[in-house]
Amino acid sequence: MKALRPLITAAGLVALWQAVVTITGAPHFIFPGPLRVAAAAVSHAHTLADHAWVTLAEILIGLAIGCGVGAAAALAIMAYGPLRRWLLPLLVVSQALPVFALAPLLVLWLGYGMASKIAMAVLIIFFPVTAATYDGLRRTEPEWLELAGVMNAPRRSVLLQIRLPAALPPLASGVRVATAVAPIGAVVGEWVGASRGLGFLMLHANARMQTDLMFAALLVLALGALTLYTLVDRAMDRLVYWQPSNPAEEKDP
Repeated sequence: MKALRPLITAAGLVALWQAVVTITGAPHFIFPGPLRVAAAAVSHAHTLADHAWVTLAEILIGLAIGCGVGAAAALAIMAYGPLRRWLLPLLVVSQALPVFALAPLLVLWLGYGMASKIAMAVLIIFFPVTAATYDGLRRTEPEWLELAGVMNAPRRSVLLQIRLPAALPPLASGVRVATAVAPIGAVVGEWVGASRGLGFLMLHANARMQTDLMFAALLVLALGALTLYTLVDRAMDRLVYWQPSNPAEEKDP
């Protein structure tokens, strides 16, 4: 039954989509139906695949760099008190600035290639990873820290062998959030300036009134993001195998 739930949900959404198109009578160049979008996806499959690989590469590279930088920043903040007072405000300010305002600057500085899109993804990703990891490092069980103090454990050993393993569940949550928002940075960067990618394809399809192709690119992006999140979620479950992801769900038939 659990395996059929995604199919049932997808079928329900498609039926609702078709019902809205039928009831409203919207022109196909404004709101195309699922059959027209499916036909556009089949006829432009090669183009969609080429652009999808570019966007996927930007997301994966940005995710890897963002998660690495975020975890390293959290460890640095936890290890060095003076750095905490300087770096934390900068992290908050970096998230207060609208990502749409930074995109043109990154394209100007890094060019129209993948570098500016990866930088956009990293800017969006690293903060949730940093915040979640830092919170986990701070909330280590006091009993463990007291035992380490009794045994005169070095500060570095406490950080890497006690605090860091204890922070793995919050880190996994931060990585999940980062995976969900990573496509935003890549696509926004492609909208501002790019020559390839699903965001670039959607922008040009919209300019040419190819709404069915734009919807097809959007669906490919959504399916890719959902697949990536599912894979990362399972990987994080394996990383923190001692913590059940959803005990209540396991009891469902």
